[in-house]
This record gives sequence, C-alpha cells and structure tokens, in this order.
Amino acid sequence: MTGEQIVLAAGLWLDASAWTGVVSEVEKRDRRAVPVTLPGQGDGNTSATLDDQVAAVLAVVDAAPGKSIVVGHSAASGLAWLVADARPDRVAKVVLIGGFPAAGGGEYANFFPIVDGVMPFPGWEPFEGADAADLDEPARRAFAAAAIAVPEGVAKAVVRLTDERRYDVPMVLICPEFTPEQVREWLAEGELPELAKAKHLELVDIDSGHWPMLTRPVELAGLLAAL
Repeated sequence: MTGEQIVLAAGLWLDASAWTGVVSEVEKRDRRAVPVTLPGQGDGNTSATLDDQVAAVLAVVDAAPGKSIVVGHSAASGLAWLVADARPDRVAKVVLIGGFPAAGGGEYANFFPIVDGVMPFPGWEPFEGADAADLDEPARRAFAAAAIAVPEGVAKAVVRLTDERRYDVPMVLICPEFTPEQVREWLAEGELPELAKAKHLELVDIDSGHWPMLTRPVELAGLLAAL
C-alpha cells in the first residue's frame, strides 16, 4: 500500500458499512482505507457523545505510523475538522464530502427532532430534489431500514475548536448535490466561516446526490485515491 491511510467517517444514520464499495475500490488503487465505526452509529451505544466519536477517529489517526487523510461525509465533515483541530500535525489533508464544519460554539448536527434521546432518520421528504435524486425506491427503502438513530449527545453537542493550526491543514471539499460555483458564492456571502479561513482549499465536483459512497463508489474512490 502506498501513501497515507485514508480514514473514513460516515454522516448521520450510517455505520462503517456505508463505505464498503469505496474501500474495495480504493484498495484496488494500492491505497489503504480505514472506515471507522463511530460510537452511537453501529455499536449500539445510544449514550455516545460527539467527544466519543472524535476519540474513535483519533485512535485510528494516532495508530498510523505516518500522517492520515481524514474524510468526513455530510455532518461528519465537522467531525473530520475536529480531528484536524486536535491533531493538525498528524492530519495530512481533510476531505469533506457534501458537508461543512460548524464554527466553534455551534451545535454539531441538531437538524431534526430528538425522540427518546436519539435523532431518528426523518424519512425522505427533507431530502427530495438533488440530495436523493440518484437513489431509486429500493435503495431508499434499504437506507431507511438500516438507518441508525443518532444519539442526542452527538447531534446536540457544542463544537469546540481550539487550535488555529487546523487552517494550515489542506482541505478538499467534494461537491455532490451542489457545485463548486455555489460554494464560491456561499464563501463570498460569508456563510462558511471555517472554510473561508482554510489556507489551502480545493473544490472538487462529483456528479451525484448527497450519498456518493452509495451511488458513485467507484468515482468517489478514484477521487480519494488520487489525493
């Protein structure tokens, strides 16, 4: 295997198996990919916190002999950024897929109602349009059936960023249901403060909906392996 390991953190309601297709394709390209089972999203721990999830990714980063490329999808874009904040000298690059990191002091992912201490998958209505356009009905049913409710301690956690060296870590934003041009507009409007401060930001397009690891695993793996 060549190059830095690629550490993969999936977004809300997904466990590490979401990356199965990507991992096999990355390894065909002689790169090592490590999908992380996030506490509360695949291990049955409904009391997990955001700190627990950060610790799980950090454990993989710290165990590597060299630096890692840390990939976060959707809400876990913020998780990947927290890892870069905690280990700016151990993270070679941060890759965000279809998501943006919250600024310090904001909530991590409090997007949908909390029910009995967890945030269940809200169904497809909030994602109609570009987000889910490439998921057919069987794929949607399979996603909803496997969706893991996210612990409140993850969704409602307050983001704490402490080390401004994170802005020195190169960042790649892979744009699925939106375009690089839209991101540039949002940056110009001041809507993405953490991205705006990144000193090395690359925008990469992918023709997919919000879940390219499920609908475009070969193409996504090619982008990641080329980093």
